[in-house]
Amino acid sequence: MSIAKTAHSSQEALWEKANRYLAGGTLGTFFLPPAFTLVFKRGQGSHIETVDGQTYIDYVMGSGPLILGHAHPAVVEAVQRQASLGSTFYYLNEPVILLAEEMVKAIPCAETVKFVSTGTEATFHALRIARAYTGRPKILKFEGGYHGVHDYSLMSAVSGRVTTYPTPIPDSAGIPPGVVESVLIAPFNDLETTTAIIEAHQQELAAVILEPLQRVLKPQPQFLQGLREITRDKGILLIFDEVVTGFRLAYGGAQEYYGVVPDLATYGKALTGGYPMAAIAGKQEIMAVTDPRKKGKPDYAYLSGTLNGNPLAAAAGLATLEQLRQEGTYSRLHSVGNRLQRGIEEIARSLHLPLKALGEGPVFQVLFTEQERIERYQDVLAADADKGYRFGLELLRRGLYVTPGQKFYVSLAHSEADIAKTLEAAEEALKALR
Repeated sequence: MSIAKTAHSSQEALWEKANRYLAGGTLGTFFLPPAFTLVFKRGQGSHIETVDGQTYIDYVMGSGPLILGHAHPAVVEAVQRQASLGSTFYYLNEPVILLAEEMVKAIPCAETVKFVSTGTEATFHALRIARAYTGRPKILKFEGGYHGVHDYSLMSAVSGRVTTYPTPIPDSAGIPPGVVESVLIAPFNDLETTTAIIEAHQQELAAVILEPLQRVLKPQPQFLQGLREITRDKGILLIFDEVVTGFRLAYGGAQEYYGVVPDLATYGKALTGGYPMAAIAGKQEIMAVTDPRKKGKPDYAYLSGTLNGNPLAAAAGLATLEQLRQEGTYSRLHSVGNRLQRGIEEIARSLHLPLKALGEGPVFQVLFTEQERIERYQDVLAADADKGYRFGLELLRRGLYVTPGQKFYVSLAHSEADIAKTLEAAEEALKALR
C-alpha cells in the first residue's frame, strides 16, 4: 500500500499546516519523513484511519493506552455518561474514588493512590515522595530506562551514548547541573554492579527506580528480587515504573507477573484505555507525605494538578478495568503478541536475516542483531537501528501503523485476520530489506 503524498489532498494540506503551526511539525518526538503525511481522523478496534480514508492496522495504539482497541463501546458509553454529568470538579468525585479502590485491590504494593495526568508527572512525583520520605537527595535509575520527560528521567535514557557508571549523561539541553549530580546510573540486569553502586551511595540514596520490563528487556532471573533485597536492607525505596506494564502484562501488572513487590509504583497508559490519567500507588506510610494536612512540615511532599482525578478519565478507567478483568483477557493478549513475535522471527530465519523480537507478549520490539543474548541497553545499541527504522517504514507502506524502529503494542481488538495480514506484510517488508 503506497502512502506517498498526493497533490492537494486534505491530508497534505493539514500536514503542511502542522509544520507551520506546531513546533517541529509534530506533537512530541515521534515524527515520520515527508513521504508519510499521516493525519488521523478516527480509530475503531484495531484499525486507524486518516482524513483521506487510508486505513491501517494499528500497533502504536496511542503509544500503549488503547489496550482494548479504539473506541471500545464500554469506554465510550462510560465517558459519554460522565460527560453529561460534568467534565471536572477539582475535588473528590465518585468515579475516581471507585477507581482508586479498584487499583488498591489489583496492585500488590498499593495501599493508597494519588492521581496525576501523565506518566511523566507520576514518576516525577514518585521520586519527590521518596526523597521526602527518606530525607535523602539522590536517586538511581538504569541506563536505557525511560521514565518520561522530566529532568531526572532524561539521564542516560535516549541519547544512544554509553554511560560510565554511575555518572549520568543528560539527554536534553536545559537540565541544570544540580539535577545531574543527584542521579546515579547503573546497568540493567547487572545486579553485582548495581549493588556496588548502591552500597557506595547508600547514605544519600532515596530510591531506585526502574521499568521491571525495561522497554523490551526482560529482567534476568533474580535481578528484581535482588534489587528488592538490597534496597530493603539499606532503607532505600524501590519504585517500579509500571506506566507501560501496569494492567498490560497482568491485571496486577509486572508485580504480579514477576512476583516482586516494590514500595511505590507508577501507572498510566492502559489504566484508562486512552484518556489522560496516571497514578502513583504505594504503602500508606510512604504516600502519607503527600497529605495536604501536613503542609508546613519538613517531610511534606507537594503534589497537585488542575485535572488530577478527572472524572471523565476515571470513568474510562473503571470501564477499561472491568473489561480487563474478564476471563481469558491476558492469555489472549500474550498469545497474540507471542504469535507475532515468533512469526516475524521465523520469517527472518527463512530469509537468513539476523532478527530478534524481544519483550513480553503484549509489548515487543524487532531488533536486527546477531547477538544471541540481549540483556542490557548496550546490547540494544549494538543492533542495526537503521535497518529497524527502514523495516518500520516498509510496514507503513503495507498498511501497518507502527513507530519505525520502536515497540509494537498489542490490544484485545487485534484479530486473527490482523495477525495474518501483519505477518504477510512483515514478510514482504523483510524481503524488501534483503
